[in-house]
Amino acid sequence: MQLYNTLSAEERARLIDEAGKERITLSFYAYAKIENPQQFRDDLFLAWNPLEALGRIYVAHEGINAQMSVPADQFEAFRNTLEQYDFMRGIRLNVAREQDDHSFLKLTIKVRHKIVADGLDDATFDVTNKGIHLKANEFNQLLEDPNTIVVDFRNHYESEVGHFKGAITPDVDTFRESLPIINDQLKDYKESKNLLMYCTGGIRCEKASAYFKHQGFKNVYQLEGGVIEYARQVKAENLESKFIGKNFVFDNRLGERITDDIISQCHQCGKPCDTHTNCANDGCHLLFIQCDECATKMDHCCSTECQEIIHMPLVEQINLRKGQSNSNKIFKKGKSEALKFKHSGALSDVSLAKAKPENDLTIRQKIATKKVLVGNGEHYYSKSQVALFLLSNKEIALGDSLLISGPTTGEVEFTLEKMLVNGTENSTAQAGDKITIELPFKIRKSDKLFKITKK
Repeated sequence: MQLYNTLSAEERARLIDEAGKERITLSFYAYAKIENPQQFRDDLFLAWNPLEALGRIYVAHEGINAQMSVPADQFEAFRNTLEQYDFMRGIRLNVAREQDDHSFLKLTIKVRHKIVADGLDDATFDVTNKGIHLKANEFNQLLEDPNTIVVDFRNHYESEVGHFKGAITPDVDTFRESLPIINDQLKDYKESKNLLMYCTGGIRCEKASAYFKHQGFKNVYQLEGGVIEYARQVKAENLESKFIGKNFVFDNRLGERITDDIISQCHQCGKPCDTHTNCANDGCHLLFIQCDECATKMDHCCSTECQEIIHMPLVEQINLRKGQSNSNKIFKKGKSEALKFKHSGALSDVSLAKAKPENDLTIRQKIATKKVLVGNGEHYYSKSQVALFLLSNKEIALGDSLLISGPTTGEVEFTLEKMLVNGTENSTAQAGDKITIELPFKIRKSDKLFKITKK
């Protein structure tokens, strides 16, 4: 019984391309009392995996939080899997405004302590005692009330590229940090002000609204469906968008444009820009904003230090990463002394430039690697650190850029400098040949060998 993803992101992307099917990116959440989250998690995987549904899903005793990609022709079948549970019958699915078939490339369902980490340990707190939900038009109207305070319950890297005009935008890395900060900041307005809140899809401000009611705030409201649903209603009803800029999303797109206003800057040169990327150094992956010019100049890195590292021999890069865990301690969310034009906390509503269509391509899309499958892993000789591959397609030659990809190995790119072809040193190899290459890491039979044809 398969209960976990077995394909690499690269393999899944290739299958999606070969299938040629339209996919729908969506998100949803529900607070509910789930007695056995692990069993719930396994049941969902067994229901969704045959549908080729992909995504990042968290389940806990308090409910479910999901961001997903589903084949369009399986959409109704997917919806039917949700209808099997009382608390998800008729659930609102937030469909992305901008579709990308590669928004998610794995089906990952994790059991967590909470679906939204809040740092709270209060048995009297009832997350279902939520604030009043407002649709886009109602939200706009309440924004105009001078007695209203609007709060962004997203993180600094989200609000920097887009937010509602006049919103309080806490300078925080996580949702849990924002609760005590806002509670202290607004403690004198518990009865006199309308507390209006929003987030990406509704899940964070749903919990926040219940928290602030628990803290004694009388007039608590939240944007139903978050910025995603707000943007849909604004377009459908021809409303004025009070949200300016881009809505950060947690998939490979890293953002959906709501208005054509660019309100943030390239963190390296200060040019108007709202394109997020991750540092190309595998030991960093810092999330930051980078324009095309700086991406070229800095090789898609966040700093000169990282730029120097990516040009080191592969074995040296691997040695530098030894002992480091791939966690938030390594992958920081956009805060570094190297980012001179990073802004967070109190943010401006001023538009710095207008976006063009090409602005909305992520750095990942702009530098998408073009490659062709040329062979498969056969064996790894540990003592001599030599990998054996069987070529099944195309010719390769010394000087070619190659990429090894596999579920355990990950993705490793290198330049072919030396190889043995059928046991003899040679400069070229053809389909059907067996080649051996010195590599400082173990390969597996599940690994694929690609030839990079374009960067």
